[in-house]
Amino acid sequence: MPRILVVPVLSLLAFPALADRPPDESWTFTFRFENDLFADTDRFYTNGIKLNWVSPELQWFQDLSWFRNNNWLSHWGNRLVEMLPFNADRDRQRNLSLSVGQMMFTPEDIQRRELIVDDRPYAGWLYGSVAFHSKTYRRLDTFELQAGLTGPWSLAEETQDLVHELRGIEKAKGWNNQIGTEPGFAAVYEYKYRIVPRHDFAGKWGVDAITHLGATLGTVYTYANFGLEARAGWNIPADFGTGLIRPAGETDAPSDTRDPRYAKDRREFSAHLFAAASGRLVARDVFLDGNTFSDSHEVDHRPLVGDLLLGVSLVWRNFKLSYSQVLRTEEFERQRGTQKFGSVSLSFTY
Repeated sequence: MPRILVVPVLSLLAFPALADRPPDESWTFTFRFENDLFADTDRFYTNGIKLNWVSPELQWFQDLSWFRNNNWLSHWGNRLVEMLPFNADRDRQRNLSLSVGQMMFTPEDIQRRELIVDDRPYAGWLYGSVAFHSKTYRRLDTFELQAGLTGPWSLAEETQDLVHELRGIEKAKGWNNQIGTEPGFAAVYEYKYRIVPRHDFAGKWGVDAITHLGATLGTVYTYANFGLEARAGWNIPADFGTGLIRPAGETDAPSDTRDPRYAKDRREFSAHLFAAASGRLVARDVFLDGNTFSDSHEVDHRPLVGDLLLGVSLVWRNFKLSYSQVLRTEEFERQRGTQKFGSVSLSFTY
């Protein structure tokens, strides 16, 4: 296992001893699961899973003996950190984020074996990413590099077959028509800003709103995105909302000690409702436009795609659990109707 993954994995296994660490020393781990089974359908974007770790403040590298005692590694590591954007402002937190995930897409009719030329291609995406976060309580800047594999090597067919077998559902028959295996990458920047700070009505009741604006460029996705999330409830956490599985979507890590996950009173909790609307101006989507470096099944993507989310989020001790129901507009020409799916996330700060 790469050394950069050893620390978060081992520290996660040891979480009971780390539960009271302050923000500049704590990790946040998030598990996300999205599936259209929550809307009683099995089509289009049908499943997604993602594991993500957000590191403590970047100074944590200096506390690792193998890093500190290696002069060459320490020198170049510090140089690399100094080259990262938004580094001059020492009031900002700086964090690294590591993710692995898988997504799968199918046409509307998964029982036909032949190629359905006017419907969404079968496609899978198995990927990893590394991101740099620079943030304050009000603002979050994220730079991310994502890379992975499409096609049979994404293991999307095997994953869906396993899920269908466990649920007693007939397997999809058209995976032989999926887009081919090839490497893919995307470079991402996203800016988030809390335009309405948490405001207490009485006690700890409050509201806030968070905007986002960004762009993604690569062989997998090329688009510009924008959106707004509004939250209202009790003891709203000091993070950047509840995101979907997408590039630069890690929003659950607390930004300061005002978050209930850092409360000294372990009985502290949070509950809030949220609603979000977002859009994407799409120039390329490999899962609709087909393989980048070879011919494959493709359909014409729509240039503007929107998402509407409604959900609820609970925070108790070090955990944050969120669920949202998502309505997504049509993504390609001749798509019959919008799509609905559910998104679940569970994060743990330790």
